[in-house]
Amino acid sequence: MFWTPFKTALAGFIVFTSFSVIYSLYSQKSIYWPGLLMMLLLYCTFYYVGAKAVAKHKGKTDDMLVAGRSMPLWISMFTMTATWVGGGYIAGTAETVYGSGIVWTQGPWAYSLSLIFGGIFFARKMRRLEFTTMLDPLEERFGKKMAGLLYIPALLGELFWSAAILTALGTAIGVILGLSFTVSIIFSAVVAIGYTIIGGLWAIAHTDVLQITIMFVGLILVLPFAFGHVGGLSTAFNHYASSMKDSMSLFPPLMGWKDPHWGNQYWYWWDLACLLVFGGIPWQIYFQRVLSAKNENVAMWLSITAGILCFIAAIPPALIGIAGFKANWASFGTSAPESSSMILTYVFKFMTPDIVGAIALGGLAAAVMGAVAASLLSASGMASWNVYRPLVKPKATPQQLQKVIRRTVVIVGVTATLIAINAKSVYTLWYLSSDLIYCILFPQLTSALYFKCVNWYGSLAGFIVALVLRIGGGEPLLGLPAIIHYPMTEHGIVYFPFRTTAMLAGWVTILVVSYFTRHKCPPIPLRNKPVRVS
Repeated sequence: MFWTPFKTALAGFIVFTSFSVIYSLYSQKSIYWPGLLMMLLLYCTFYYVGAKAVAKHKGKTDDMLVAGRSMPLWISMFTMTATWVGGGYIAGTAETVYGSGIVWTQGPWAYSLSLIFGGIFFARKMRRLEFTTMLDPLEERFGKKMAGLLYIPALLGELFWSAAILTALGTAIGVILGLSFTVSIIFSAVVAIGYTIIGGLWAIAHTDVLQITIMFVGLILVLPFAFGHVGGLSTAFNHYASSMKDSMSLFPPLMGWKDPHWGNQYWYWWDLACLLVFGGIPWQIYFQRVLSAKNENVAMWLSITAGILCFIAAIPPALIGIAGFKANWASFGTSAPESSSMILTYVFKFMTPDIVGAIALGGLAAAVMGAVAASLLSASGMASWNVYRPLVKPKATPQQLQKVIRRTVVIVGVTATLIAINAKSVYTLWYLSSDLIYCILFPQLTSALYFKCVNWYGSLAGFIVALVLRIGGGEPLLGLPAIIHYPMTEHGIVYFPFRTTAMLAGWVTILVVSYFTRHKCPPIPLRNKPVRVS
């Protein structure tokens, strides 16, 4: 059992390296070999750690999806933090600090609050009832078909999020190592799919511990070199503060709508903030960790602790954004980044020694790997447990469900990879999917857990109302015209908080329709007995 994972990882390392040599000769591109070899070594290490986790924790479907509900607090805490602090979180924090200011860098504090609120109000109850996926309480309350319908926005969120962060990694690898965008994405996707298939949640959890450690080391190594080029932290921060004086606070002014600088943007800011805080809860990728905890107290505290660590993890990329803001790019023989989304890559490439930039890239790749693998397993777990089992084969055995999970991992992984390769609009699709999760899934999940009167009539009505109000506002980036003309629209941008309006309207609809149809469709209570497969 020791040598099989080792030999497989070693073989993968040799194959990938050989392919890179052939690619370099064929494309006549200059590749930064130390960085490439370091990245390949990390990828093979992740695969080996995942394979070892399988050998140690062999089991049934519960092991694949929720790690046998025996994951200790320290591993759970690391894997929950690593799930949120992925490549998108790191790159996005640096991007918004650099391009928009601290006030628009909502992710760190919003995601932290999301994890804390999730731990207090959702984690304990979900773990106490021993559900297997996030869709289980929806299936209990609203039926199998309604749960299958609600799987669609959950799947879209996981799918396009995976594609978006693969795209970010492909861009970074292309700039630093010289590999093509497509090759970089395929490398990463193959490894993520591989160790997700072989090990499930145990493999992901063990590699998460390694990945988040590498990520922190890589980012911290960058800081002294980056600030050394701009006169130190104090000088860079003072320059940043003087340039971003209207955007240096975490929150907008209390009466911001009366402030000429803010105006209608005030309501837009709060709409996005609520989306991040409450829309960050109804994700299977989150509840997979919660439901793997040993008990409900561990589930709550791992979420709260991860929320604190999540905020701390934003400090290094935020500082990198500040260092990049002060940089004189002409002195490095290049021009300023074309887009603020490239700032992290530019700092790695031009403001650090090559080997440090390669290590930092390895940390970013590690963060992306963990996030993609977790997302693939989350989407596949729901497909197996909440679609295939109840709607296709109710008497499926654990072995059959595992096969479905593994096959779905491949399907979702390949789909996300293809989208990432053709990724001109992935970010906007991911954003729309996040909207749908906030507008549709948050009120549905909250109602299922806390309101005894709800039924599937109310659920379906709330789904339709929330979907119409959200899509009705249009999406210029996707070419969707506005059917509903909301107020506070300026230059094609809707500043009216219609996302939160759609969420609240859907929630009220669930409760009202359920109340008036309670005699025709009596509410079904949540069961305190987990569904078992034979």
